[in-house]
Amino acid sequence: MDENEDVLVTVDNGIGHLTLNRPKAINSLTHHMVGEISKALRSWERDDSVNAVLLTGAGERGLCAGGDVVAIYHDAKKGGAETRQFWHDEYLLNSYIGRYPKPYVAVMDGITMGGGVGVSAHGSVRVVTETTKMAMPEVGIGFIPDVGGTFILARTPGLLGVHAALTGAPFSGADAIAMGFADHFVRHDDLDAFTEKVRVEGVEAALAEHVQEPPASELMAQREWIDSCYAGDTVADIVAALRAHGAEPAGKAADLIASRSPVATSVALEAVRRAAKLATLEDVLHQEFRTSCAALRSHDLVEGIRALLIDKDKNPQWEPGSLAAVTTEDIEAYFVSADPDINFEE
Repeated sequence: MDENEDVLVTVDNGIGHLTLNRPKAINSLTHHMVGEISKALRSWERDDSVNAVLLTGAGERGLCAGGDVVAIYHDAKKGGAETRQFWHDEYLLNSYIGRYPKPYVAVMDGITMGGGVGVSAHGSVRVVTETTKMAMPEVGIGFIPDVGGTFILARTPGLLGVHAALTGAPFSGADAIAMGFADHFVRHDDLDAFTEKVRVEGVEAALAEHVQEPPASELMAQREWIDSCYAGDTVADIVAALRAHGAEPAGKAADLIASRSPVATSVALEAVRRAAKLATLEDVLHQEFRTSCAALRSHDLVEGIRALLIDKDKNPQWEPGSLAAVTTEDIEAYFVSADPDINFEE
């Protein structure tokens, strides 16, 4: 197998096309893939014959399910040096995509989660479909939303972003547009024609022909209980408010949050709130590098991946074991210097 096959890199008629090509793993990102994407983007930035970039995922299941967390599990047990470098380079890529000088068209069809959001949602032209299943599901494995995700989560209407961060639950393409993760809705069956139009006539022509009005956002329709319940000071307060509300979706959200890592949800709440006060994507990625490196040192990240993907018993033994046991000191420990911190200065 050619070493470049996990990312297919082509240029045709002025369009640089990146295809994430690990369909059996729903195109989960590896460190090598991050490097290949970065190398191609830097080359195309200097190439006057390339007018725009198109990002798609191979296979039928989605753009990208996130980072390769099984690899992270094994590396974390050895000290985590490779994972730390992976995140460092991945976050530099997320920042670069966010300020890329040419149109960057990300087709967020099917499953687009975690690291998949990082390589798509910071682009300038973000396309979703009726099959889009987006999420920042990190708290389910004892991790904290990253890849610039908390920058967007902190800027959603009301407290939709807090709901998404604490539950880790997937949301639709219509929700993604409403929340600021995406811009345009194209029907799944029209994607081949859309990408061909991008190649033949350019980005604007493809958008003009194929973009449709998105369906109504189900999350936006539930803002009343979401904004009310997620206003609590702590995750325990939020869970109590959700349980007391009475609406079935609120109860389901409470059950989801209660199944997640108590310290991860507590740090995620603080991270989103701090991200709201940070001015740039780079500022937020700087914070996320700190929370990610702290998670790498924690008990819960290894335990969460073990329970979900290694032993698959779906019975993680979190430490601390309850929201009530999480202290302010536990949370603050995730925001200290990564020693060294990530640096976005060129």
